[in-house]
Amino acid sequence: MKTNSILKEALTLSPAERAYIIDTLIATLDQPDRDIDKLWEREAEDRIEAYDQGKIKAISLDSILAKYR
Repeated sequence: MKTNSILKEALTLSPAERAYIIDTLIATLDQPDRDIDKLWEREAEDRIEAYDQGKIKAISLDSILAKYR
């Protein structure tokens, strides 16, 4: 019930005020996750190691963008 009341009142605000509330709420959801950060760190290290060992090669940005044009 409380949530519906808050939403109903928020919908009466100006677009700028609603955008501020949205940005603030989303920012509270975007919290660091150490487990995920560690997984990405390991992934990056694995990719660098594979590149250094010649197991994978670099692809130019132009080549990537051309694929999607």
